[in-house]
Amino acid sequence: MSASPRRSAHNRPALIALVIVAALGCLALAWWQWERFESSSGTGQNLGYALQWPLFAAFAVFAYFRFVRLEREAEETEHPGDEPMRAPKAVAPREIPAGLLPERPKAVRDEDPVLAEYNKYLAALHAQDIDDQVREAGLHARDTERSAG
Repeated sequence: MSASPRRSAHNRPALIALVIVAALGCLALAWWQWERFESSSGTGQNLGYALQWPLFAAFAVFAYFRFVRLEREAEETEHPGDEPMRAPKAVAPREIPAGLLPERPKAVRDEDPVLAEYNKYLAALHAQDIDDQVREAGLHARDTERSAG
């Protein structure tokens, strides 16, 4: 099988048609909103939309050219021998360097005797409450355990 011929990044008729249709559609919607704004029932919201739709059209064109550029850069990295060497692009960091942000505070685990005594008291109250509920239900502690035999 032969390798597919390298196509120019600009030779994408379907993608170019899509961008043109999207841009023209956005400009048509901008015109429609402008007409609505100038009508007797037009509001400031229509004016906002009339100014916003051309930005969407410009973004569609920008996204196409960005796609073409990224595709061209990807091809250049795949076939480095075909093109003359260029200086490598500076790459922006993608992670926050260690030590840049302050460290999160850690909880101090002190053994507080008053707190430990209070927790023991609460555990005893809970156990006593469970025992009272078992007795009120008419169950005995040995009845609730399963026998192994």
